[in-house]
Amino acid sequence: MAHFRVNERCNGCLACVQNCPASALAHEDDGKRRKLLHNMTRCARCGNCWRICPHRAVEFQHLLHGPWEEVVTMELVRCAVCGEPLYTADFGENLAEKLDRKVEPLCPEHLKAHPYSVWKKLYPDTATLDGRGE
Repeated sequence: MAHFRVNERCNGCLACVQNCPASALAHEDDGKRRKLLHNMTRCARCGNCWRICPHRAVEFQHLLHGPWEEVVTMELVRCAVCGEPLYTADFGENLAEKLDRKVEPLCPEHLKAHPYSVWKKLYPDTATLDGRGE
């Protein structure tokens, strides 16, 4: 799908090409045909092409409204107590590596508040903090 569009009023004057500050527009003359080219990677979406076109041929709105595209999907780690999303599994592994210890998946609220109740939820088989079962 082309995001940069021109309508039937475009006459190939190249005002947009010559005034694009990002050099995102170009043209090719091939025999009897002129092609207007757009490079979305270079485009700064500044609207200069739209403003400069003397024929109002550039339909800039298509550059401003586009669909979201999924880039990557990662495993999510949630708070062990309340289930609030915290970070990705890869981020947690990298953090644990850098800290050289296991990182408990706890949200800020459960990390600070009520450490004993959080500990009981994470380690239900252990009766006390000192590990003696008393």
